[in-house]
Amino acid sequence: MNWRIIRAIALKDLREVRQNGMAWKPMLILPLIFCVIMPLIFLIGPQIAGQSAEEMFQDEDISQFFDMMPEAVKATAAGMDEQQTFTLFLLAFLLAPLFLIMPIMTASVIGSDSFVGEKERKTMEALLYTPATERELFTGKMLASVVPAVLLTWGGFIVYTLVLNIAGGPIMGRIWFPTPAWWPLILWVTPAVATMGMAAAVLISARVNTFIEAYQTTGLLVLPVILLVIGQIGGVVYLSVEIVLLVGLVIWLIDAALLWFGLRNFHRTALLGTR
Repeated sequence: MNWRIIRAIALKDLREVRQNGMAWKPMLILPLIFCVIMPLIFLIGPQIAGQSAEEMFQDEDISQFFDMMPEAVKATAAGMDEQQTFTLFLLAFLLAPLFLIMPIMTASVIGSDSFVGEKERKTMEALLYTPATERELFTGKMLASVVPAVLLTWGGFIVYTLVLNIAGGPIMGRIWFPTPAWWPLILWVTPAVATMGMAAAVLISARVNTFIEAYQTTGLLVLPVILLVIGQIGGVVYLSVEIVLLVGLVIWLIDAALLWFGLRNFHRTALLGTR
């Protein structure tokens, strides 16, 4: 493959995404919500509301919340007071799968704009006359989706780590984040879900004609993440290091199947809506 051509395709797609506010604005909003706003609400919200830790954790609902915690989390929180346990569960455990929404949505949004956007901008026809092969075109568009999604999530993780240790340090009494399971989550699972988002965008783009249609359809990819959160709350699954590695392996296997199918069925004429 000619990597100069691949790089040119990727850079072209990124320039076009930058011009589409509907594509890049969600990429800024999601990290702001997950990495700054949500943790600050949990960490300093009670103090702003004038509620002490003792008052907060005397609430009956909070007591029931602690009783429902998975046993593995209770073991991890051994020796912590109620406020520290609450902070650990919410910010290091419960929000972990929600963090995966960022790479999924970013990669799928860029991928949708990259493929369906060509149709809307009437530039797809020009691809028929480029010297790029089908594989080079697919790889260039894949890199334009996956690389920004991974880098954005890694950047968000750095911000999240700073927020939790600066705002949560006085509560925990130390630098406490990230916990062990977050390293494979970020380094192993994040690229996998970003690739899945891109691969789904490729398959969907061949069947829809507008960016809005593709964007709404790829939004369904967050449902497995929501189910994972529900599973954690109910104690069905606990994201330990081993479970995170296993989840990542399963997603990579799904990615391999999607990429194989996508490459076999990726044709410029298909994206034009003709066979």
